[in-house]
Amino acid sequence: MKFKDHFSTGSPDYAAFRPTYPPALFTWLAGLCNRRERAWDCATGNGQAARELTHHFKQVIATDASAQQIAAAEACPGVEYRVAQAEASGLEAGSVDLITVAQAVHWFDLEHFYAEARRVLHPGGVIALWGYGRLVLPDALDPALERFYSHIVGPYWPPERTLVDDGYRGLAFPFAEIPAPDFAIEVNWTLPRLMAYLSTWSAVARYIAAVGTNPLPALEAELAARWGSQDSAANGQNALALRLEWPLFLRVGRQA
Repeated sequence: MKFKDHFSTGSPDYAAFRPTYPPALFTWLAGLCNRRERAWDCATGNGQAARELTHHFKQVIATDASAQQIAAAEACPGVEYRVAQAEASGLEAGSVDLITVAQAVHWFDLEHFYAEARRVLHPGGVIALWGYGRLVLPDALDPALERFYSHIVGPYWPPERTLVDDGYRGLAFPFAEIPAPDFAIEVNWTLPRLMAYLSTWSAVARYIAAVGTNPLPALEAELAARWGSQDSAANGQNALALRLEWPLFLRVGRQA
């Protein structure tokens, strides 16, 4: 089964610049599980979620269909990285207590992935799908990012991105759903750090491939004019770290 690979070419940057998920999320998910023997982090990317899961589970299997992503993932005791597609994990039937999919399920063949999830989950096991959309910048900074997201690189987002923009609300989910509390990714980033993150967007890569120019420098210049305060100008206005936040959206359910 062929998978849609939008990230392999940027694997090192993806590992270095993507934000991490709040530890409270993993504590809550682990608390839902009747056993904590094995977790499967599917489409692990750089292994961010997998590494957090080691605080709660004896073994974490972290798979990704991209060998480049697995090669760029950070080694961690308790995590076993494998190259495998979401729809064919290679895991034993009934061997998993928690399945996590972070910012990736919209790329899957859902029918076949859900069949695989039901096969490998232990009775009463939990599946958690989550993601985050466009971060909202503070005050006068946000209109520039909104235009960039929607109008500059907007036409270059793959069609599956609409599921993210909808917060997975329209996603089929054939499990007994569990209401989730609110979680958010919170960071303190400088403007250069933000731009490094934006460089990992698949739409930016597709724009560059199609148009032949990088759209980020123009956005950075526009943001730089408003980043921080005049008091910070003497020390380098763009070096000021601002607090940024992405609210998470989740679909969490239990195997019957």
